[in-house]
Amino acid sequence: MDVTDAPCAVMDRLPPGFLDCPADRLVDILPGPTLFDLPGRDPNPLFVSTLLHGNEYSGLDAMQQVLRAHAARGLPRALLFFVGNIRAAAANLRTLPDERDYNRVWPGSLFCGEAQAEMARWVYDYAKRRGLFASIDIHNNTGFNPHYACVRRLEPKFIALAQLFSRIVVHFQRPVGTQAAAFADLCPAITVECGKAGAGSATQHAVELVEAALSIAHLPDHPPAPHDVDILRTCAIVKPPAEASFSFDGAPADFMFRSDIDHLNFSELTPGASFGVARSGMRLDVLPGDGDDAQPGEYFDYAGGEIRLSRAAIPAMLTIDPRAVKLDCLCYLMHRIGMDGERRDG
Repeated sequence: MDVTDAPCAVMDRLPPGFLDCPADRLVDILPGPTLFDLPGRDPNPLFVSTLLHGNEYSGLDAMQQVLRAHAARGLPRALLFFVGNIRAAAANLRTLPDERDYNRVWPGSLFCGEAQAEMARWVYDYAKRRGLFASIDIHNNTGFNPHYACVRRLEPKFIALAQLFSRIVVHFQRPVGTQAAAFADLCPAITVECGKAGAGSATQHAVELVEAALSIAHLPDHPPAPHDVDILRTCAIVKPPAEASFSFDGAPADFMFRSDIDHLNFSELTPGASFGVARSGMRLDVLPGDGDDAQPGEYFDYAGGEIRLSRAAIPAMLTIDPRAVKLDCLCYLMHRIGMDGERRDG
């Protein structure tokens, strides 16, 4: 594939200093988003993407560690390694104000035709021509969450790849334009959430996943035993209205969320669980998360100004970081399912 006019840098070797370069200094050695095409003993490549969000750098740290470990003897499998938003990484931000979220611009995006989406499409087409073994997109998050994997398809090879990272697997259909959703059309593809950036366990867990994916010969095509995996489906996405104010520290606002709200992540909450208080007439936006264009129904009631769950649900990605809420959402609400996609929690 001709890379002369590629919308991102393409390299077949690592530049000097890359393996020891922190995320916020990559702008000094890379020209921009970069795709590394590195050989391995098995020519069927693993695709790994990192820094789609600039302040989520555990994936970069993990890949540097993996590549250092294989520097002398070479990789066991060919590797397509995409390093994304280095400008945002330099500012320690998820996304810069003048750009789209790098994990919302892949094929299937709402922003087709824009420059970032065209770049993502080019990377996708390049990977498609190579015939991928699997794809891993590595992320961090800002709240207290267990490490878990996300899949777009409930197929055995997708679940098997996810199980290399965690027994907790989230099946999602929204948001659209994510790397894992796009690459699901090419190969088993997962997103992994490694907890908070900077935690040593986040980096090490990602290293173990990538090493396993580089080393295994194939992914099984039979479903896992039910007791070996916990599968949840994203059913709703919860956001404060764009014009609303909110706080987590008790400061007066339209929504005053509890200060420990991120400790509710992956808890099986029952009706009545409190998220905080709301000013009279204020309501959270609850958007469909499972691909159904119909509204997901009411998940909250607001009697007496309290924001309380009206239906049982399992939240994920709850955060007390206002920037993360504004750029993404307050949380996702999930329900437990089986490999057949049917609800398992009533």
